Amino acid sequence: MAILAFETSCDETSVAVVRDGVVLSNIVSSQIQVHAEYGGVVPELASRMHLRNLHTVAARALSEAGVAAADLYAVAATQGPGLPNALMAGMGAGQGVALALGVPFVPIHHHEAHLYSPWICGQPLRLDMQAFVPHVSLIVSGGHTMLVHVHGILEHEVLGMTVDDAAGECFDKVAKLMGLPYPGGVYLDRLARGGRGDAIDFPRPMLSSGDFDFSFSGLKTAVRYHLRDHPEVLSTEPLLRDLCASVQSAIVEVLSRKSLEACRAKRVGALTVSGGVAANSGLREALSRGCARRGLALRLADRGLCGDNAAMVGVLAELRLNRARIPDFEAWALDHEPRPRWGLAEVSNARGERSGAQG
Repeated sequence: MAILAFETSCDETSVAVVRDGVVLSNIVSSQIQVHAEYGGVVPELASRMHLRNLHTVAARALSEAGVAAADLYAVAATQGPGLPNALMAGMGAGQGVALALGVPFVPIHHHEAHLYSPWICGQPLRLDMQAFVPHVSLIVSGGHTMLVHVHGILEHEVLGMTVDDAAGECFDKVAKLMGLPYPGGVYLDRLARGGRGDAIDFPRPMLSSGDFDFSFSGLKTAVRYHLRDHPEVLSTEPLLRDLCASVQSAIVEVLSRKSLEACRAKRVGALTVSGGVAANSGLREALSRGCARRGLALRLADRGLCGDNAAMVGVLAELRLNRARIPDFEAWALDHEPRPRWGLAEVSNARGERSGAQG
């Protein structure tokens, strides 16, 4: 018996099939080309593309997994946070399948799913909960930047989050100022590899704030002023590479230092990292060095699982189903609605009995 999982919180249409912790398939249909001409995600276009692609992606996921509809014992989908209409597309599909098959529907919090993506590894991909230890988790993407203390499986505490722009949003907006293609953060990372991170002394917002919150809007403004005062940077490749490396260095230093400090403050021996920005080479290298110096175990999400994906939705749904104390899963309602601004701190750690019952 397997779980069919849907992820449509933003601009990735993803469907996965999970059974006993093993990811049998994880299909991700990217919308990058659709949004590229606009330089960012257009919510209306994203939801239309989800509706257009969901049937094909779901059929491919089932086929690749070798699973028939009769083999499914539950369906899961991201409930929030995310773009309202995009969430509605995935939830509607998931609820429709669950209703048709007479199986439970499990609504999943997008950030909570990211917490478990670093524990999905191997060939084939499998959820490795035997290696699980209490840890601090950095979730860093285009829409979110937060630090979470994970006490145990399905037990967590939000330590801090961004007060304005997320790290990935800063990467992409700065890249757009430079005229780099969309998605800009990827191209900025490539250019940064050939530049000097100390070439420009950009601010490190909230680096010494004494808490675990983040802010990146000031850095974005500093780059705008630098480009205004030094327009020659954009037409000189060595200077452009130095600019990219300096921006990346500023963002990475804030993320890495706060993450390592959170590990020290919470007295944990491990750090996990997930979200789209977890694929950034500078961040991965800095955290690898920092954790090695401090004797911390580091688990980075597989690059293929850094972005939004349904595999993490499916494995979390299975964890919740396995921990549920109510055997009659028909009691799990199908009337959940999308929660676009659902904070991770609102997720009850005891929710396993009736997943999302408050939704």
